[in-house]
Amino acid sequence: MPPTSRREFLSRAAIAAAAFSFKLDSTSSPSLHFPAAPRDRIAVASYPFREFIPGSDAKAPETSLIRLEDFAAHVKTRFGINKIEPWSGHFPSTDPAYLDRFRASVDRAQCQVINIAADGEASAYAASLAERDRFVAFGHKWIDIAHGLGSQSIRLSLPQAKDARPDASRTADSLRRVVDYAAKQDVVVSLENDDPISQDPFFLVEVVEKAHSPWLHTLPDFCNSLATSSQDHAYSGIDAMFAHACCICHVKNQEVAADGRTVHVDMPRTFGYLKQHGFKGYLSMEWDSPGDPYTGTASLIEETVHYLA
Repeated sequence: MPPTSRREFLSRAAIAAAAFSFKLDSTSSPSLHFPAAPRDRIAVASYPFREFIPGSDAKAPETSLIRLEDFAAHVKTRFGINKIEPWSGHFPSTDPAYLDRFRASVDRAQCQVINIAADGEASAYAASLAERDRFVAFGHKWIDIAHGLGSQSIRLSLPQAKDARPDASRTADSLRRVVDYAAKQDVVVSLENDDPISQDPFFLVEVVEKAHSPWLHTLPDFCNSLATSSQDHAYSGIDAMFAHACCICHVKNQEVAADGRTVHVDMPRTFGYLKQHGFKGYLSMEWDSPGDPYTGTASLIEETVHYLA
């Protein structure tokens, strides 16, 4: 079979995206349709399985390794979940031919890619315009990939800049350039509370409000801020982020902080914020603690079903 051209790949992806019920309406806002049943709203992230996916972090025996393109089928078999959230660091290639094989494998498993977590190196608020341009180009690249894989959204990271402090206005300007392109590709962009400097929850809310686009939202992570700040700051930040969330959040019940502490999530409180703000999107299981990610992910799935019921 001859290699798939980029034009052919994106053409087929456009048809698939339409079938996924993710389209523009007359006001150029995303029209999103999410399942209602608790278990159908659950996805499994590839990041917790980094020791099992070929790459620099892989530590499992070769016989236990899972190719990224087989991850959806693996998740369906192990957990009975048919939605995945792959991490950009797990893609062995972003060539159209590989992405075509990846999409075909997901389709054969009767699964869906519902978000891609994309981590780049360029800062959205760098003083250097050239670096900000690289951030925008990186966003465009992963928007194209998400569109081709039938994913309704991507999560873009906001790395720290070496030449500037976090700047909400500059970050919002860069992201407008990203989401203007995302709107044309029918892909929503989300921002996650991760790095405590460049991705503080209140900074992200300020950026989203300044950008003021229906194509830009927040992605609340249940535990990241707890591991880097006070409980008051973390929980009020999660509350604020759920007010701007749309497509996806990351579910964790504990995490080991940089100083070795294990922080535990108040799950009733956090799910309370989720329900209070009427969040209808997907919940991606992102177990990130020592121990077996299979056991941890299974426990998160059952806990999530319980609190969504």
